[in-house]
Amino acid sequence: MSENKGNFFVHRPIVAIVIAIVIVIVGTVSLIGLPIEQYPNLTPPIVQVRANYTGANAINVEESVATPLEQQLMVLTT
Repeated sequence: MSENKGNFFVHRPIVAIVIAIVIVIVGTVSLIGLPIEQYPNLTPPIVQVRANYTGANAINVEESVATPLEQQLMVLTT
């Protein structure tokens, strides 16, 4: 019986092609019709910090401002 089904499509390739095209079209229409609301728009959190330390050199700013700020802001990422 299954051999007859195979022969049917071998002798009539147009039928096999039409069935394949119909399956692709139905799949495409179904994919387009899927709701996207299960994938909400997400925006990553953004933190902007501005610190001024007038009269300090780069090492002082790094040690007394940047490093403590980085340590405190690391808590926000968890």
